[in-house]
Amino acid sequence: MMKLKGYPLNFWLLSLALMFFMISFSVILPELNDFISDLGGADLKGLIYFLFSITAALSRPFSGKLSDTIGRKKVMIMGVIVASIVSLIYPLTGLFSFLVLRFIHGISAGFLPTGATALITDILPEDRRGIGMGIWGTFISVGIGSGQFFSSWIVDNWGLNSLFMVGTAFTLLAGIMISFLSETLPQPQRFKTDFIKVSWNEIFEPNVRPAATVMFCSAISTGIVFVVTPDLSTFLGISNKGWFFGFYMISTILIRLFASSLSDKIGRRPTLVIGMSFMAISMTTIAFSTEWIMYTIGAILFGVSTGISSPTLFAWTADLSTFDRRGIGAGTLFIALEGGIMAGSTITLISYDNTLASLLTVFLIGVVFALTAIFFLIWHLQKRNSKT
Repeated sequence: MMKLKGYPLNFWLLSLALMFFMISFSVILPELNDFISDLGGADLKGLIYFLFSITAALSRPFSGKLSDTIGRKKVMIMGVIVASIVSLIYPLTGLFSFLVLRFIHGISAGFLPTGATALITDILPEDRRGIGMGIWGTFISVGIGSGQFFSSWIVDNWGLNSLFMVGTAFTLLAGIMISFLSETLPQPQRFKTDFIKVSWNEIFEPNVRPAATVMFCSAISTGIVFVVTPDLSTFLGISNKGWFFGFYMISTILIRLFASSLSDKIGRRPTLVIGMSFMAISMTTIAFSTEWIMYTIGAILFGVSTGISSPTLFAWTADLSTFDRRGIGAGTLFIALEGGIMAGSTITLISYDNTLASLLTVFLIGVVFALTAIFFLIWHLQKRNSKT
């Protein structure tokens, strides 16, 4: 079991900030399918995540460079400001303006987690990086899972508009936690307009490409799950649209408690092979679910997969990044994350026609990409061993 002692105050403040931020945007997700349907956009559900992911990905190079120049903390605060404003405006929208706001909302996800990842990398010792990322990831998983699980309950008791107010409140709580953080970038600079001019080598960190490849393949399944599990819950007679993420949250927390140090012991690649194997099994289980028990098992297995893979990918990225490019390295990993989510969302736009039967194809495509990641990791491990 992972040890909780030995981490500075910055670590715990940042973990709480990320948990609150994840609640703020995940709490609205289960109801957005119905929300966009009521606005006349039932066939555009994939755009809810696609548009969000586009701006998140596009803003990563800027947030990565800024976190390496003006500081990690300022970049996170920028994300808080954008998320707060957008969450307040959501209830006032029509179909087109709603999609525009989803596009803008992605900026917050492009800034806050990038700065946070650079800061967390600064304060974690290399020999305890896997454990530390596991603890940090547990807070993130609690935020994502609890936000989605309680979404329908909030709407049933207080209405849809209250959901957006709850999202805004948790964004502000994240901002309060961030305000108490100590900056970890040595000698942060004053903002200059030159800092938003990004060259190609400031968009991608070449050293991080192996981790980014696996992240992309994994995030395709995440994109699929985000879009269709609220509808799948309804198809299976489950009234709580966040059912999947409730069980995902429980399983991913438990696996992180016991497996976070695994990659520190056996290596990042072998650990990721295990995690992505669970991903393939999970997506297969969900694909063939016809009742709530099998669906719930699939959710649990999905949580096991992300509980193993996510902290390992962040630890591997930290291993591969040089100190002066940690922001860019984190940005590269998040670009891969957002690219995968966009790909998963696109798959649903093409393959999902709002029927249960069409979901089989969608989830099996996720299986294919999970297997692709496994083959890549085995190849990469053999390639590295052949050089030693």
